[in-house]
Formats: sequence, structure tokens, C-alpha cells
Amino acid sequence: MKAAYLLWYQYYQKLPKTHRYTLGLRVDGLLIECIEAIASATFLGSAEKEPWIRLAIRKLDTLKILLMVLWETGSLETNKYAALSVPLEDAGKQLTGWYGQIVRKNEHPQRGGRS
Repeated sequence: MKAAYLLWYQYYQKLPKTHRYTLGLRVDGLLIECIEAIASATFLGSAEKEPWIRLAIRKLDTLKILLMVLWETGSLETNKYAALSVPLEDAGKQLTGWYGQIVRKNEHPQRGGRS
């Protein structure tokens, strides 16, 4: 997500004014919120991670839609949209895998001791 943000920051500065302070600002905020949710989940116990990872996934999905709108309206060039899509897709796969792992772990906690 950090790599995606650093790339986005370069593009954000060059967005047309019609979208820079509306959709552009919202995309910027969603990227930051995604990073915050991931950072929060990283330091929590297994049972507490799930809602933070879900939040990051939801924000990432919204972010992808808004980037698509910027691209479809011509405010974000195709090559920039494609370049941003790569780290965002990777982050989405990682988050989905992490979420699945946490859900399985929470559904089947290890039992301590023998009966």
C-alpha cells in the first residue's frame, strides 16, 4: 500500500483541478485510511484483526472504483491507471489471503492440552 501511495502522490499533483479536490482528495484519503487499517491490524491479537482487515479490503475496493472513474473521465491517463493497479491488486490479494487465514484461525482455535 505504501508503494501505491507513493505512486499516487506523484499522479495526484497532476490531476486536473476539476477532480484534484474532489475524487483525487477522496482517493488520497482512502489510501491513507487503508494504510492505517493495515497498520492497526498488524499489532492486534488474532481475534481483533478481522474487522480491521475487512475495513482495509472495503476501502481498497472503493478506492479501485474511484480510480476507475478518474480513468474513465480522462483525468487519469491509462498508463498511470495501469501502474497504480498493479500494487493495489497485489495488496488486495494479500489482504484477502490474510483475512482468510484469520477467519480460519478464529473459527478453529487451537485447543490447549489433551483430554
